[in-house]
This record gives sequence, C-alpha cells and structure tokens, in this order.
Amino acid sequence: MKYDLVLLHAPSVYDFRKNSLLAGPISDVVPSSPVFEMYPIGLTSIADYLERFGLRVKIINIANRMLMSEKFDVEKKLKKIKTYAFGIDLHWLPHAHGSIELAKIVKKLHPDTPMIFGGLSATYYHKELIEYPFIDFVMRGDSTEKLMLLLMNKLELGNTHYADIPNLTWKKGSQIGYNPITYVPKDLDDIDVPGYRYTVRSVFKYRNFLDPLPYNGWLQYPNTALLTARGCSQNCLICGGSKDAYDQNCGRSSLALRSPEKLACDIQFISRFSRAPIFILHDLRQGGREYVKEFFSRLKQLNLKNEIVFELFQYAGEEFFQMMNESCPKYSIEITLETHDEKIRRYNGKFNCTNPKVIETLNFALKHGAKKIDLFFMTGIPSQTYQSALENIDFCEEIHLACNQDPRLFYFVAPLAPFLDPASPAFENPELHGFKKFCHTLEDHRKAITQPSWKHMLSYETTQMTRDDIVNSTYDSAQKLNDFKLKYGLIDKAGYEEIKGKIEKSQAYIEKIDYVLSLPEAEQQVELAKIQKEVEELNKYSICGKNELKWEVQKNYANFFSLALVGLEQLYEEYVIKVKHALQPKLRHQFKLETQQQKVKI
Repeated sequence: MKYDLVLLHAPSVYDFRKNSLLAGPISDVVPSSPVFEMYPIGLTSIADYLERFGLRVKIINIANRMLMSEKFDVEKKLKKIKTYAFGIDLHWLPHAHGSIELAKIVKKLHPDTPMIFGGLSATYYHKELIEYPFIDFVMRGDSTEKLMLLLMNKLELGNTHYADIPNLTWKKGSQIGYNPITYVPKDLDDIDVPGYRYTVRSVFKYRNFLDPLPYNGWLQYPNTALLTARGCSQNCLICGGSKDAYDQNCGRSSLALRSPEKLACDIQFISRFSRAPIFILHDLRQGGREYVKEFFSRLKQLNLKNEIVFELFQYAGEEFFQMMNESCPKYSIEITLETHDEKIRRYNGKFNCTNPKVIETLNFALKHGAKKIDLFFMTGIPSQTYQSALENIDFCEEIHLACNQDPRLFYFVAPLAPFLDPASPAFENPELHGFKKFCHTLEDHRKAITQPSWKHMLSYETTQMTRDDIVNSTYDSAQKLNDFKLKYGLIDKAGYEEIKGKIEKSQAYIEKIDYVLSLPEAEQQVELAKIQKEVEELNKYSICGKNELKWEVQKNYANFFSLALVGLEQLYEEYVIKVKHALQPKLRHQFKLETQQQKVKI
C-alpha cells in the first residue's frame, strides 16, 4: 500500500536502547516514560482531517514500538514504506535529538521523499531546522490541518510553488522561504482534536493496532484526552503554551475554542469504546461562564460511565463543583500549584490566590464529590530557594489537615526539567526572571538531552539555585513528601521503602555519573555501560509510586457489541469517503483553489 503521508513520532533520545541516561524524575508526572513516547494529539487531528479528503495517512509511534520490543528494527520498518511524504513532530523540546536523528534515517532510506516537521518547538526553531539537509519543510503554528492539505496537494501534483501556503518554511534547492504566519483560526469546530475516529478507523484500515498506540501501556490503561482550546488565557512565566508564548510563536492573540457541543459529541464517541478516564485539557472557564454552563448541561445529558478529569488554573467557587457533581457520575481534579509561596505564585502567574483560597477550593471539590485531586509542586521555578522548595511539603501537611486528612488528595513534586520552554517569558528574558540559560539553539538542546544524567540535561540555573541545588532539593523534597505520606497513611510501608530506596540510589548514581564524567572521554562510555540496567530501573517512577497518578477504573473498555459497532461504523465511513472521492476526484484540488482565492480565511 502506498500512503499519502506517514507521520512518525520519535523517542526523546533516538539510541536510548544502547545508552544509559539517568532521566530521573523528569517524566514521573506524565503518562509516558523518560523516552517520552506519547505523541502530541495534533498528529491525529492532521491525519483525521486529511483522510476526510481521501488521503491515506498512517501514524507510526516509533518510540513506543522501540520500547515495546528490543527486537523492533526501525530501519527495516521504514524501508518498506511507500509514501508521498513523511512528517515528524517536534512539539516538545525533549525530542530535539530523537526527531532529528529519525529524520536523518528516513532521508537516507528515502532520499527523494519530502520530510515535513511541525509542532510548537519546530515552529520556534524553524530556521535552524530548514538548514538540515534532510528536512524539506516546517509547518508552523498551532493549527496545521488545513495547511497540510494544501501542501500535500502540491507535493502529489509536483507543484513546487510553495510561497502561497501560509505558515510554511520551505526549501527548493538552495532557495529557502519563510512564509508569514497568517493562518490563525478562531475556533476548532471543523477539526477533531484529537482525532479518535481516525485512530479507531486506522486500526481496521491499515490492519495494525500497534503502530498508532499513544504510549506504552495504553492497551492496559487507555486514557483519552480532549483539547478545549488552542492558545491560553494565562501567562505563566515558565510555560511555552502561555498567552505571550502563543502570541510570539504562533501569531495567536486570542483563544480558539472547541464548542461545548463538539466536546460533548467527542466525549460520547469515546464512551462507546472506552470506560477509562477522559482528561479535559485546559481550564474550561477560559471559555467564559456561559460556555461552562452549556458544557455541563450537555455533559449531564450523556449519562456517562467514564470518569472526567478537569484542570484548574485558578481558584474555583462552590457553584463550579456543584455543576461538575451534577453533570458526571465521577470526576477528578488536577491542579498545578507549583509552590506554597503566594508571592511566587503571583509572580509566576500560577494559581494566583491566597493559600486559604487554595484550601477553600479543595474543600469545595471534596464536598461536592471529587473522586481524586492531584496537587503538583515544582522545584527550580523563579524566585524559589532551596528552603522554599522543602517548605512545599509543609504546605502539603497544612492542606491535608485543613481538609480533614481526606485520602482523595494526592500530592506530587517534580522538577522544572529538563528544559525551559522556548517562547516562554522565562526563556525569552531569563535575566529579568532570575534564570541563567545554558541552551539557546536547537543544537544546544539536542546535545543536552543526551547527557548521562538529568542534572547535566538541565538547560538552566536560577539566581537562587544551581543545577546541584535543583537536583538535591528535588530529591530532598521527594523524600520529605514520602515521609509525609507514610505519616498520614497515604502510602503503605512497602511503597514507602521502595520510593525511599529509589531516591537514595538516584542520588548515589547522580554522584557516580559525575565521577564518570571526570574520567577521560574514552573511559566514560565503558563505565556508563556498566550501570545501564540499574539506571533503566531508576528511571521508572523514581520519586513517586507508579500507580499514584492513575484514576481507578473497574473496566477499561466498553462491551464487545459496542466496540464492534464502532469499528463497523468507521469502516463504513471509510467506504463513503472512497466513493465520494471516486465520484469527485478533484475535490481536494478544488479545496486548494478556494483557499488560494480566500487567502488567510481558509
């Protein structure tokens, strides 16, 4: 089968199976492993949109396939593929090494096939990326579904006039073009984000359920997520998805929302094949009061069996949690407080309210049926001292006592690691916000992520803490949090000892790696190879329990009849698309002509 587009997701460091890298806690509070095998949801929305126009698009999670089997041969897999173009995401900067190395391999195997990059980090570093001889295009901005259709039309027709595609950085021989970002859609209702219909359909269509799996272990615990908006109303200093960052990087000055109607429709579709939790990304309240009321009204009508997980960016009153409780049978909350220090929170833009208001929010949620509340604290943030990082755990205890020691509260600590987000206010003006930046270019980050311990991967220090301070305060905070959890029965003795042991070993291995790096370069790889297996074990939930982040479910999937029906519907939908484009073979190119006439509207 020949595809029109094959989308690939790379591991963070391409040769992770050969080299031991002590990633430590940098991925402890996300679903994926230190390989960062979870691909951005934009891949599915691109694939879904293009397939509406009859294109054949395949997603291959190379990172996950490598994780699932040591015998998986990347080059053998890629060599067999026939396609008009390849696409690789560089959305999160920890993929700076893996994505570039994977592109290099693809180009070696398919020298005449165009290579396209996209994502927030690719957008930021598009001028560097296009200089690589194995990258032909960078599609910039946060909404590239329709732009990718324009580009695919040109590639398949052999049209090399790329200057009229908005947001595109392109290369033709020695000529390089940087088309301005003029396409910034105002809403998301005409695309599926993520494209779960595509994901289900592709399993049947391409007869492979391993390639598109979102992350390792998804079959056992199939979490799903829905995007409420592109852009953000908040302006957190360390976030590459902040209001200022979107404005600078993607030309987005206002939110693009997905309507409550579309969100409810997506939730209903997911509930037909999955019983696992559905994570609503971003704080719903960004859409305004009427948006929230309409969403909960529609949600209530669905009579869901799934748990819904909501993010909160700021203080929430009792009425908000009442609506949640009345609208879904089970819901949980995620809050990133970052710090106990009210002044630092106000400065950083995260949960800008007093500590009594934080506790009030939590008590409202507990009172109105929240099943689980995850609270996240961080080390390495602006203005934070070593002592202040440790005092976060004292605040955990204050919260716990003020909330009647409710076991539904879960507490986590993690470092701001490994990198400062490009385009974030802290990255753009490090000195102003108390940072010393070590990595500036994409190549700087590509080299940093391959360092043998996360201490040396860190792309920054602060005026208050060195790299050593950030690492040590993270582990000391984690052990203090571990003690707190044991004291209040939030963890059993066996779990406590396991985490304590991993923290102590991690600290010892940080020192051991520092010693290895002091040796002559020829000896370093030999010594690092000796500790590879131990390091791999330490990378697995190094400072928290592996199940603490999970929302408990009795049944992961819907019944067999429902699953079969969803599959048959998707096969029928695919048949309809084929017939439609057989009868109207120029439909895609009509789209191209219309968009060229409308210019920026698209």
